[in-house]
Amino acid sequence: MTDTALADRALAADAAFVAEVTALVNAVYADAEKGIWTDGSPRTTPGEVASIVEAGELAVARLAGGLAGVVRVQQLLTGEGEFGMLAVDPAHRGTGAGRELVAFAEGWARGRGLPTMQLELLYPTAWEHPVKAFLRDWYTRIGYRIVRTADFAEAYPALAPRVATPCDFLVFHKTL
Repeated sequence: MTDTALADRALAADAAFVAEVTALVNAVYADAEKGIWTDGSPRTTPGEVASIVEAGELAVARLAGGLAGVVRVQQLLTGEGEFGMLAVDPAHRGTGAGRELVAFAEGWARGRGLPTMQLELLYPTAWEHPVKAFLRDWYTRIGYRIVRTADFAEAYPALAPRVATPCDFLVFHKTL
């Protein structure tokens, strides 16, 4: 069982905290998205993490006082809640930390009266990525349904040159 809460906005100025979160997210995504991005493409930067923390959008899971995982939560302009940048320290996989982070994100959205939670999953179109297939199935098992498929290059043209393989975004929704 983890202790999960929104990170204090003041932590945006804490270089050690921002570096720890950035390193965790980049390490998890480097493994989970191996073969999708060109070599050396980080998932996030310290500046982006600091901005997310400052906006009050980063939830942090702690286990025995240490960082177990993180998730970004935000309200979309279209009225849905959205979570992304879900990362659990490999040392804490299988402990339920990921499920607790998703439950926290859903509770966060419910607390704001948002009827739907959204997530986007980057998914290669030319081959089956085992981690992405696992995540697609896991999200489906916990109640998410694919509502749309979007071409990554069209949705994020500035990032498109960094992908090593053609990808789509699978857009999932769950009624809360």
